[in-house]
Amino acid sequence: MLSTYTWPRYAYRRAPELGAGEPHHVPLVIVGAGPVGLSAAIDAALRGQPVIVLDDDNTVSIGSRGVCYAKRTLEIFDRLGIADRVVAKGVTWNVGRTFHGEREVFSFDLLPEAGHQRPGMVNLQQYHLEQYLVERAMELPAIDLRWQHKLLRVIPTDSGVTLEVETADGHYSLHADWLIAADGTRSTVRRQMGLDVEGRVFQDRFLIADIVLHGEPFPIERTERRFWFSPRFHAGESALMHRQADNVWRIDFQLGWEADPDLEKDPDRVCARVRAALDQQGFADLDFELEWVSVYTFQCRRMARFRHGHVLFVGDSAHQVSPFGARGANSGVQDTDNLVWKLKWVIDGDAPEALLDSYHQERSAAADENLLNSTRSTDFMTPKTHVAQQLRDAVLSLADQVPAGRALVNSGRLSVPTWLVDSPLNTPDTEAFDGWMVPGAPADDAPLAGPGGPSWLLQALADAGPAVFVLLHFGRPGPEVADAGLDVVLLPLFDAAEPEPAALRDAVGLAARRYDARPGTCYLLRPDQHVAARWRRFDAGALRAALARATGHALDRLP
Repeated sequence: MLSTYTWPRYAYRRAPELGAGEPHHVPLVIVGAGPVGLSAAIDAALRGQPVIVLDDDNTVSIGSRGVCYAKRTLEIFDRLGIADRVVAKGVTWNVGRTFHGEREVFSFDLLPEAGHQRPGMVNLQQYHLEQYLVERAMELPAIDLRWQHKLLRVIPTDSGVTLEVETADGHYSLHADWLIAADGTRSTVRRQMGLDVEGRVFQDRFLIADIVLHGEPFPIERTERRFWFSPRFHAGESALMHRQADNVWRIDFQLGWEADPDLEKDPDRVCARVRAALDQQGFADLDFELEWVSVYTFQCRRMARFRHGHVLFVGDSAHQVSPFGARGANSGVQDTDNLVWKLKWVIDGDAPEALLDSYHQERSAAADENLLNSTRSTDFMTPKTHVAQQLRDAVLSLADQVPAGRALVNSGRLSVPTWLVDSPLNTPDTEAFDGWMVPGAPADDAPLAGPGGPSWLLQALADAGPAVFVLLHFGRPGPEVADAGLDVVLLPLFDAAEPEPAALRDAVGLAARRYDARPGTCYLLRPDQHVAARWRRFDAGALRAALARATGHALDRLP
């Protein structure tokens, strides 16, 4: 029991399939009701897709676990309907500071330019996030959330997947057209299918101590990420401090591979480490109490393929990374954002199954990027040879004196969205553009103005609907509006209804600058808000070709 949180207990319900002779046929099953599985379920339900979610537990995660949620993930949570709660409860920050001993050697700002609805990062204990996701899922009739329904067997077939599920009332079977495996690092689905992950397991141990700090060390608006190499309170090792909701603080201590995990979790030993850290930060007058303690190792590994027939792996079931850089839950939620719209199009018969191969191609590239950055961070933080240690220490010693050396300091490159520039769904540019909104890039936000008052570009795209492509047209929305503005034209494919264009104005010119737009410029944006194509002027034939390519119709075979 935590002093700041009481875990909810969700009710078990008897499955209607119990006692049936044959497996019950369903279109979609998700295994795992963590942040990634719940995000996938909500996304599917918002697109009109019925889904069953199986989880063998009856509550949210024990301990704070995931802490940092990046701007891109918050933008996805906007579409899922929980971002306002996450931001309101969590601790917003943009600045990170890195120290060598007591000297600051490096700092960064995740959002150096204004004009974005969401901050660079929000810190929030994972149990709060999961509770918000569960409550959102319970609002959606299309989601059948089944607590204490344990997956026992997975049998892939040519037409789908047969699942055997264990409950307190007995076993039952489902035959799903599609299965999303979101069941974590020890994935039952992956193990049942005889699949594995490949990569590195790092021989180091870290202690997590979540504490409730009684008092304010500094104003909450100055909250920032703090990372130390060899601080006086933990000489020779590294440490990390983050603030979370309810004045809970996360402190990570590097222990080394030889550390005894059971010994290091002893409360007296943990409290002594925490007290030393607080005292040497000038917080000696603040009392604290322990909330949660864990010792962990980590790995940087992934599956060779994320799609296996009708089974699709997301999040930690598909890839695992170091926690330094906040790439775990963030990359998993972005997996679902990439996958679910494609799966819905395939289920509805509006796209070929080849579109799902692009899920593996795009998100395995994202996983490789995360693994590379996580491995580099870990190698810098925990050098494995004497030479590597000397090089790391030399970089830290020079970083506050030589500007070029600061770029080499690596305490965890923070999560950023992957640019899908090599995706086969992209239509290459045929005209010159400046800036970073290339095909494959995630759409950048900007403030807008319209009949209802101030708005945001990404919110306008979300309002278009969860399953549509959007043509973003820059120009004057009409003679009644004096300023140059922004047309957002909705193009829902295979929809008989004729959409009404939403006319909004580029409030301060940021949208035009970020998209290198002039009158007539058009962008085709995917349902996950990545750029699919762009042109300097509208061309109906080019638009049809780009839509066909972006939905898999123009692809003979994906690698």
